[in-house]
Amino acid sequence: MGVVLPVLFALFAALSNALATVLQRRAALTVPQTQGFRPGLILDLLRRPVWVAGILAVIAAGAGQAAALATGPLALVQPLFVLELPFALLIASLMARQRLSGALWAAVAGVVAGLGLALAAAAPTGNLAHVPLDRWLPALAVCAGAALALALAGLRRPAGRARAGCLGAATAVCYALTAALMKDSVPVLAEGGIGAFLTTWQTYGFALSGVCALLLLEHAMQGGPLVASQPALTLGDATCSIALGVVLYEEHLRSGWWLLPQLLGVALICVGVVALARAGVGAP
Repeated sequence: MGVVLPVLFALFAALSNALATVLQRRAALTVPQTQGFRPGLILDLLRRPVWVAGILAVIAAGAGQAAALATGPLALVQPLFVLELPFALLIASLMARQRLSGALWAAVAGVVAGLGLALAAAAPTGNLAHVPLDRWLPALAVCAGAALALALAGLRRPAGRARAGCLGAATAVCYALTAALMKDSVPVLAEGGIGAFLTTWQTYGFALSGVCALLLLEHAMQGGPLVASQPALTLGDATCSIALGVVLYEEHLRSGWWLLPQLLGVALICVGVVALARAGVGAP
């Protein structure tokens, strides 16, 4: 049950996030495009019922993610969000009433099989309840700097795949940081109740990071096709989360000859993601 519960919660969260992405993408395409960050974009989107539905899906995903992080390692939970891409493309194709070809189903199967192989071979272990501040400070600085650099690079590009990819990668960094901070604050809620939860800095840290991720995601989806932003988001989130799990929470991945199936799994994931991206399912 130590693995089953976080996996189930994470799968629910990934499916909810995929639904949210497709709904928010549809809503983002109905408002005027912007060349830079426009806070009023959120106000415009609030008038779209489909976007509000997407936000409800985000809330459901957040609850599932919190439950997953409370019961399993960061390096196990967050890589499962790679499944957002096939989930999102499948949902988008259903909404568009498009049939997926055999090649696309094979790509989806490759992502799923690769993820299962990589996680089974890595077998993430270790799960610190709390991370000391001296570990948080450099991690926060690196994540903030990377997200800012990627966001600025994206905003310098015209609307298209490059812009969406950079902003999607910036969103991934914020999502990974949000998950890491959430994981540190959930035990506070369990141990000290809502009062302690509302007085710890990690709670406001993951709230701020989550808001930044949401704003970046909306601009990423508006700035280019889903097949550019979603792979950068899902793969980037998994990579950053594994790094944060190892550095912050002292989580361990199996090494030695286990690296071979891990690398094979990663290769299958990348091939599947590229194939799904090139297919353009869910693109406008």
